[in-house]
Amino acid sequence: MNRQEEAIVELLAQPEGERLAFVRTSTRMGELAQTLAALANGSGGAIIMGMRGKKVEGLVDPDGARALVLDAALACTPPLVLPLPAVVMHEGMLLMVVTVPSGLPHVYSVGGTYLRRQGAANVSLPPDELRQLLIERGGTSWERLVPQGASFDDLDADKIAAYVHRVGPIAEADPLAFLVRRGCLAGRTGADPLAGASASGRMEALAPTNAGLLLFAVDVERWFPQAEMTLVRYRGREMEDEFLREDVRDTLPEAARRAERWIVEHMRRGSRMVGLERQDWTQFPTGAVREALVNALAHRDYSIRGDSIRIMLFSDRLECYSPGRLPGHVTLQNIVEERFSRNETLVQSLADLGLIERLGYGIDRMLRQMADAGLPPPEFRETAAGFVVTLRGHTGDDRADAGGADVAAWRRMGLNQRQIAALLFLAEQQRITNREYQELAPDVSGETLRRDLADLVERGLLLRVGDKRGAYYILK
Repeated sequence: MNRQEEAIVELLAQPEGERLAFVRTSTRMGELAQTLAALANGSGGAIIMGMRGKKVEGLVDPDGARALVLDAALACTPPLVLPLPAVVMHEGMLLMVVTVPSGLPHVYSVGGTYLRRQGAANVSLPPDELRQLLIERGGTSWERLVPQGASFDDLDADKIAAYVHRVGPIAEADPLAFLVRRGCLAGRTGADPLAGASASGRMEALAPTNAGLLLFAVDVERWFPQAEMTLVRYRGREMEDEFLREDVRDTLPEAARRAERWIVEHMRRGSRMVGLERQDWTQFPTGAVREALVNALAHRDYSIRGDSIRIMLFSDRLECYSPGRLPGHVTLQNIVEERFSRNETLVQSLADLGLIERLGYGIDRMLRQMADAGLPPPEFRETAAGFVVTLRGHTGDDRADAGGADVAAWRRMGLNQRQIAALLFLAEQQRITNREYQELAPDVSGETLRRDLADLVERGLLLRVGDKRGAYYILK
């Protein structure tokens, strides 16, 4: 049983409630939209399609069911951006799992009615609850606004084609409709966003949103000079006059890829001896770096002009600054547990492209990847107008040039400097004789050096080969 099958079995074992709904394949689009909005106005959850109460009846037309889900999401106000529904086989029948992420940034309605889940039912939000929810999530979504003068011609057709191909059949069937559902395109004032008998006619009726331009624009800088990422590398642990710098001005997917390549190229790397084994090391786990970069791009406040994302690479750390303080109800104290997306369209589109593995779990992955690399957890702090993530990396201070050995581990074993010098010599030369050891420490008596070598043999670090004048030592 794979992970998806295990997940569906676990869901089916639960009763319907505030975070889980079972619906029939024949459900009407309006009813499905109400359930989506009710879950979105709460803590998110899942819908299992292909159920009749607790009984599995299966899907007859998975493609039609998926299209129904996306149409229902579009019927919500504002349109709800969802991960693509997953089709799962269970007991020989197909089911569809629709995931509604937690921490969404809006309050959603269907036909003017705001809903929430109460047990297994969708009910209208009472005025006091609606008012509180609007306070918590309120505000117009910047990413869904259409900039004045923007047209479909401002988008790069190749980038759109690559995105649609990556998403697959559900997007390829009608790319324009899918981009509208995703929030990347919107209808011009007074126009049906999907009107027009021909593709060119539909394009005339559509315009890119701010999110669409950030993702697919031919010239991002023209529209958003603030959508810039500055990469700086300093040699030491503090800012100094000498540094390397690169400014990235590109669509968000390309900016993420270019920034990751730059950091991987410029961060420290090498190899070291762990015990007697040689291991490669990098200053930071690549996955943690990617998470920090993509989170900065996906969650920054793009309505703030005159400020940009800044990545500073030092000899001991990486600092990633993003304009805009923590959104919604997220605080420094609950950032690991809570989910809230300032830019849901950007986040979901970057997830479609594989740049975010799973919505809302970037912090968890960074924590795990840093721990797996033997590094401290990421540090988070807010500034007056922004948010900073700091990754503490391997400094390389205790790694000698000869063989990249980890001197600190030998010091912890209680070895003296002469013995460490002998091990470094061995890491490079593969063997050492008494005479060569004497040359490394000419001011020390031969008897003391013999005791050093005997101690290393006794500790199991060295193996003596031969005897008398022809004897030499190798790493054991």
